[in-house]
Amino acid sequence: MSPRAACRLATLGFTEVYDYMPGKVDWLARGLPREGANANAMRVIDFVRDDVAVATLGERVGAVADRARQTPNNFAYVISDGGVLLGRLRRRALESEADALVDDVMEPGPSTVRADTAADELHKRLTRQELTTAVLTDPDGRLLGTVHRSDLPSTRSAR
Repeated sequence: MSPRAACRLATLGFTEVYDYMPGKVDWLARGLPREGANANAMRVIDFVRDDVAVATLGERVGAVADRARQTPNNFAYVISDGGVLLGRLRRRALESEADALVDDVMEPGPSTVRADTAADELHKRLTRQELTTAVLTDPDGRLLGTVHRSDLPSTRSAR
């Protein structure tokens, strides 16, 4: 919406008017609320799980391994202080020396998907690549959670 349109709506008494500059694609990729004809289309944000273990640079593997064992994933993600995804700690890394720094054993830059990805398309992709989980981030790279293939709707062509 243009700044003029947002201003006009505000003058008409609308209390929640936003002039979102980056645009609709960015809005949807952040997993923000949807409206309109396609609002009910299944997107991966509808299936996101936030039960992930996170770590920050400078932490010891032993402390992170304990947190990771309490999640269904058995691995952890390394994030910045602002929540930006920096890397992944797979089970092998979590079983390494407990005193090691996550910085030294993390797998940097894991592949991610955006919140507005069609759920059935991600299911197809994960099936084709024989993967069970996808990592969801916003356009700024902040970790939103994971999406599990078993939670996603499949289509006949995905099998």
